[in-house]
Amino acid sequence: MAWWRDARFGMFIHWGLYAIPAGTWNGQAVEGTSEWLMHTAKIPVLDYEPLAQKFNPTAFNAEAWVSLAKRAGMKYLIITTKHHDGFSLFNSVMTDFDIMNTPFKRDIMKELADECHKQGLKIGWYHSIMDWHHPEYLPRRPWDPRPTNEANLDRYLEFMKGQLKELLTNYGEVSVLWFDGGWEHTPEELHSEEIVAQIRSIQPNILINDRIQIPQDFNTPEQFIPATGIPGRDWESCMTMNNTWGFKADDTIWKSTQTLIRNLVNCTSKGGNYLLNVGPNAEGLIPEASVATLETMGRWLEQNGESIYGTSPSPFKKLGWGRCTQKPGKLYLHVFSWPQGSLMIPGLKNEVKKAYFLADPNQVLEPKREGERVYLPLPAQPLNEEDTVIVLEIEGAPEIIPVPIRPDSDGALQLTAIEADLHGIHVQLETLTASVANIGYWTNPEDTISWEFETLTTGDYKIQMEYACAENSVGSEVALLIADQTLKTTIENTGSWTQTKTVDLGTIKLPKGELTLFIKPLSKPNLAVMNLFKVTIKPAQ
Repeated sequence: MAWWRDARFGMFIHWGLYAIPAGTWNGQAVEGTSEWLMHTAKIPVLDYEPLAQKFNPTAFNAEAWVSLAKRAGMKYLIITTKHHDGFSLFNSVMTDFDIMNTPFKRDIMKELADECHKQGLKIGWYHSIMDWHHPEYLPRRPWDPRPTNEANLDRYLEFMKGQLKELLTNYGEVSVLWFDGGWEHTPEELHSEEIVAQIRSIQPNILINDRIQIPQDFNTPEQFIPATGIPGRDWESCMTMNNTWGFKADDTIWKSTQTLIRNLVNCTSKGGNYLLNVGPNAEGLIPEASVATLETMGRWLEQNGESIYGTSPSPFKKLGWGRCTQKPGKLYLHVFSWPQGSLMIPGLKNEVKKAYFLADPNQVLEPKREGERVYLPLPAQPLNEEDTVIVLEIEGAPEIIPVPIRPDSDGALQLTAIEADLHGIHVQLETLTASVANIGYWTNPEDTISWEFETLTTGDYKIQMEYACAENSVGSEVALLIADQTLKTTIENTGSWTQTKTVDLGTIKLPKGELTLFIKPLSKPNLAVMNLFKVTIKPAQ
């Protein structure tokens, strides 16, 4: 796992016949992601197969793709050898539904593998267990008219093992096998242990993900970053640059460079990797919007890569202004929300030997300590709007103690989204701007959030909550638990997921000292509980 843990950043490529219709069928736009077109549009196999005779990506250039990944600072590349539609992008003697039976007639996997080996990137194969095309795969789609009485999943698995043997034998060193589409079957039905043994007998050093229904080398959360990482497991978040994996002509909602850089930092700070997807078009070109963003990410990594590659997770439980990564003797402070005046580092007991900007080491910062907090005086503007990295050289291994939130000068406590502790897999922090964030993706009623804070006096305090919720997800009941007291409220429509309202939840008596506030859903949400921006606790008088 050593190279993979050091790499942190990889390129995902979804490419296949679905790039030709690019999200439309029979002249009609089809909802959903491009690569699921066959399923979503209910296209029979006999109507889908002719796309292979149109697949002729003459602009494909393996050197250009791998060079782009390298310029972006990516260290490995994972490509779809076969997606759920069953079309193989490689030379397979197991089927005629492959790249060699198209006008293109070139083994794309061979060219990419050779180029990765040449340029020093690791190559890995995505391979779908699900296959809507193969006559032996079961279960069939409800819209597939082919009879199932003679189909046999075990015969399909023999076909799959044959293709895996080709992929692991004909292309030199393969570093990752990234399964997908195994959720329709149990490990016993898939003969998962047997298939894994076969893979490792051919490529002993290969890494295998968790989607063959048995845990292997790493987990693969999709389109989200776990709030606290995945304790005890290596993991990798795979995410798109727009809203779809394969090329879709009308999907032009691209994530900002800031979002993607911060996603990379977020994954790294929690001990995970970031697998960022591109969807080439039918000609074999990666969209210009993807190219421009990746090159910008690469320029940021040229200056700040030391804070990403080969780093360990943050020693801090949370940092309201950003994230942290570390190497022995160094803490890398990734500042997303640039404070005015100084940056406060909470609970750091270690002596700070030196502080400076990673992109400009000549700009030295003079730390000042006040008890369990360290303050760094900052210039008025950040060096980089996406993420300015400050290096702290410290004495010894990091020693961090919890520091509760303290009241403002008027006695009010502002418990913001960025300072919350998130408990669960799905709930996560969404950064809307440099200074505004909310807790979103709260789809699991088992997920909770909390804050640790300190009151300076005993007395009555008013509790207010600022949140947003769209009309199609209202009605969740939530409880606020604090100092053995409970306040309940039902989430109402605010107009949208970003339009907020502030509600008074009541007045309660709180003792002086350190306390914890929990928010817990009491019912299963329609879509999500809410987008929570902050809780305010202020003296009633």
